[in-house]
Amino acid sequence: MATIGLDSIYYSIITDGESGETYATPVKLAKATKADLSVEFSEGTLYADDALCEAVKEFKSAKLTLGVDDLSAAAASALTGATIDQNKVLVHNAEDSAPYVAIGFRAKKSNGNYRYYWLYRGKFGIPSDSLETKGDSIKFAEKSIEGTFMRREKAGDDGSHAWKAQVDADDTGVQTSTISGWFTSVYEPDFTA
Repeated sequence: MATIGLDSIYYSIITDGESGETYATPVKLAKATKADLSVEFSEGTLYADDALCEAVKEFKSAKLTLGVDDLSAAAASALTGATIDQNKVLVHNAEDSAPYVAIGFRAKKSNGNYRYYWLYRGKFGIPSDSLETKGDSIKFAEKSIEGTFMRREKAGDDGSHAWKAQVDADDTGVQTSTISGWFTSVYEPDFTA
């Protein structure tokens, strides 16, 4: 079913350990205006006996561009590694190192239900600004921030390394607790019987 909305963008800072990622409690990022997700694949083909006999397409990485109404200094600092000085000024340094984060959000579907997402491991660059002088009409300027996402370090119960989780609230068999707790912690895949 088609989506007609977007809201509730959260981020969670990742701490890496010997057993993989540990996710901090998710924090609301900002009001959402857009989320563009594009996926890159590694591909390979094998030709034999004058014909294609095998093709492989594997996940490589994903680019997420988020549009938000504004980005607080605290959120920009958390996502990009920039610092906030004693005067509460956000300072981007050449030596900044962005932390790994997980990003969650939801999209409203045309039937009124929601589709929920978590992207498990990514890094963001410095947010872009598009500013314009005020003319005859008012135009809003929004913030845009782009991140590159990859697979998790931590293997799931089935031995695989997830990069994204997605669920529709109205899918058959989806637990109410899965939806109600979606933004209270980063969703952990469960492949146990």
